[in-house]
Amino acid sequence: MRKRHLAAGAILAAGALLLAGCASGGDSGDSTDGKGKTLTLWHFESEDSAMGKAWNQAIDTFEKETGAKVKFEAKAFEQIRSTASQVLNSNEAPDILEYNKGNATAGLLASQGLLSNLDDAVKKYGWDKKLAPSLQTTAKYDDKGIMGSGSWYGVPNYGEYVEVYYNKDMFAKYGIEVPKTQDEFVAALQKFKDAGVTPLAESAAEYPLGQLWYQLALTKADRDWVDDYQLYKGKVDWQGPELSYATKTIDDWVGKGYISKDASGLKAEDAGTAFISGKYPIFVSGSWWYGRFQTEIKGYQWGTFLYPGAKLSPGSAGNMWAVPENAKNKALAEKFIDITMRPEIQAIIGNNGGVPVAADTKDITDEKSKELIANFNTLTGEDGIAYYPDWPTSTFYDQLNAGLQELINGTKTPSAVNKELGTEYQSGVDDIVNQ
Repeated sequence: MRKRHLAAGAILAAGALLLAGCASGGDSGDSTDGKGKTLTLWHFESEDSAMGKAWNQAIDTFEKETGAKVKFEAKAFEQIRSTASQVLNSNEAPDILEYNKGNATAGLLASQGLLSNLDDAVKKYGWDKKLAPSLQTTAKYDDKGIMGSGSWYGVPNYGEYVEVYYNKDMFAKYGIEVPKTQDEFVAALQKFKDAGVTPLAESAAEYPLGQLWYQLALTKADRDWVDDYQLYKGKVDWQGPELSYATKTIDDWVGKGYISKDASGLKAEDAGTAFISGKYPIFVSGSWWYGRFQTEIKGYQWGTFLYPGAKLSPGSAGNMWAVPENAKNKALAEKFIDITMRPEIQAIIGNNGGVPVAADTKDITDEKSKELIANFNTLTGEDGIAYYPDWPTSTFYDQLNAGLQELINGTKTPSAVNKELGTEYQSGVDDIVNQ
C-alpha cells in the first residue's frame, strides 16, 4: 500500500498541474467533489525522493478531502519526454502529470494546445503569491511556447539547481580543501588525477555532462547572455568566449583524465550510482539527487557546494504539475496541485533533501536540507538561476548529448562541435520564432 501511495504522490503532483487547467475542458465548474472519480497521475520521481515522500502524503490528503481515488502510473523521465505529444493528444492522457519545464518541453506542448491554461486556477488558489518571480518564468508561455510571459501552463512546487557533490572522505584523504575559485577547482581535479583517481563522475549519453558544459559557459557569462541563449533576446555567438571556453575545457579535461572516455556511453544513473559507490570524489549535477544520496550513501561523508567562482548556475523552479487539455478531471487536478503547495507538504520536501518553494523556514529541521536550501536561496538572491542548456529547442537535448559524445570520442574538435551545435540550435530557434 505504501508503494502505491508514494508513486501516487508523484502522480498527484502531476495532477496538480492538471487541476490548474480546469477551465478548458474535462470536469466543469469548481467542483472538487471526487466521490466515485479517479484521478490518473503520472510522475517520474523515485519513491524515496523528497518529492515522492511529499506527494505520497499529498495523495493521502487529497483522497480524504475529495473522496476521489488516485491511480498512479510510474513513468520514466525519458518515456514522458519522448511520448508526451502523442499521448496527450489522445484519450489516454492522464489527469495530471509531472512534466519538464522549458521552451522545448512544456512550451512546445502549450503551443500545440495540449496543456490546459491554468490562469483561472492560479487566481483562485493564489499560487502566484507563493512563487518568487524568478520561479514563475518557467510556468508561463506565450503562443509560440516561449517561456517567461503569457499564460500559466504549469505549477512547480519545488525548486532545483545544479551544484557540486563531493566525497568528504576522499577530499580529506588527499588533503584537498573545498575550492573557492575555478583555478582551485582545476587544481583539485589535477591532485586527484595525480593520485590515480579519476575525479569526475560523468555521463555524456544523458544530461550530466551537458549541464557541466553549460556551467562552464556560465562562468564566463552574464544575465544578458543567458537571456539571449534561453529567451532569444539576441544572437548567440557559438565561437564566442562563453561557449568556446566550455567546449574546449571539456575536451581538455577528457585529455587530462579528469573525465573518463567511458562517460561517452554512460547514462545519468551510471554516473550517480558510481558516485554513491565512492568510485569518484566529485559529481556535478542537480539537487534532485540529494534525497537519494541521503538514503543510499552509507560508507562515507559527503557534502555540497555551489560551483566555485560562478554567479550563475543551471537551475529553475522544478518540474511542474501540468494538466493535459484532454484531462477528464481538471478541477480535481487543480485541487491536488494546491495540496502540494501547503506548508505541511512543502516541509516534507524540505526535510527530505528537496528544495521547497513555499515552506515555512521554521518547519525545516534537517541540517543537510538546510544546507541545500541555503545554496538555492543564495542563487535566487543573486538572480543566479540560469535554466538548462537544452531548453531553447525541442531537439537540442539530443543534439547536445550527441555533440559532447563526439567531443569525448575525439571524432570532432571543440570548434567543429560548436559549429554543429550552433547550426542546430539556430535552426530550432528559427523554427520557434518564425512559426
